[in-house]
Amino acid sequence: MAQDSRTALSKLIAALERHLEAVSTGRGVDDPAVAAAYEHLKSAFLDYEEALSDQHGEFLPMELAEDEDDWQ
Repeated sequence: MAQDSRTALSKLIAALERHLEAVSTGRGVDDPAVAAAYEHLKSAFLDYEEALSDQHGEFLPMELAEDEDDWQ
């Protein structure tokens, strides 16, 4: 079962803050801290989306990019 949507939202916000910190102090796209923060953010996003769906039958109005081609 997915976690509570309020808890998942809090974790998503924390992941966004962690990602911003990593990007603003990082050394570019190859920085392992930036990559780790990205993966953490991606996971938190998916957890929040799942919690919204399970508990409220709602979805986020955006999607994650599937691969690098989506960014070019």
